[in-house]
Amino acid sequence: METKPVITCLKTLLIVYSFVFWITGAILLAVGVWGKLMLGPYISLIADNSTNAPYVLIGTGTVIIVFGLFGCFATCRGSPWMLKLYAMFLSLVFLAELVAGISGFVFRHEIKGTFHRTYTDAVLNYNAEDEASRAVDNLQHKLRCCGVYNYTSWFASMYYPPNGIPASCCFNSSDCNPEDLRNSTIVPSKVFHQGCYELVTSFMETNMAIIAGVTFGIAFSQLIGMLLACCLSRIITANQYEMV
Repeated sequence: METKPVITCLKTLLIVYSFVFWITGAILLAVGVWGKLMLGPYISLIADNSTNAPYVLIGTGTVIIVFGLFGCFATCRGSPWMLKLYAMFLSLVFLAELVAGISGFVFRHEIKGTFHRTYTDAVLNYNAEDEASRAVDNLQHKLRCCGVYNYTSWFASMYYPPNGIPASCCFNSSDCNPEDLRNSTIVPSKVFHQGCYELVTSFMETNMAIIAGVTFGIAFSQLIGMLLACCLSRIITANQYEMV
């Protein structure tokens, strides 16, 4: 009888943990959907080919939601084998998040190199119509930057001879006309001078440690759930305790 308060306490803690775990799954699902709908063009500038990152987040979030509910059910049911299965799933999530965090931190320079290559290609092959060109325009307008390193990157673009530098580089779109954007003497006074590559990579360098820390923190939080699930399963088994 004296073990019942312990079991009740562990169940309460595990249900609270499972609810928080379920919320993280819902957040991942929402971020994945948002990324697919809103960030598709930008993602194409970072990856050589179309990336599956949004689908990975959507799939991971959905699985976490399902197992979060399963964890709540297993805890309320008091089933040792269900609790062990839940702990096993948490261990897999822990390993996956740990690998993802380490890979992102270790290969950050490769990510920067890929971004430089794909963004340079997008500038050189810019035509103001395709998805990559629209992504370049949005990036330049929102970050207030121009070209890869600066506005002179556009001089090598096939778009520049007949059209000049894109209007998305302009300080003030109402003060930019096609003639000025084709004039290499006037254009420096009309467009942003800082390159987009420097802005994006400096942001990555500044925030990579924070992102890695958050990823590791979330990963190690799975250990709490694993410990609670294993302890509860062991106590229930040892005392032949089951709730119907």
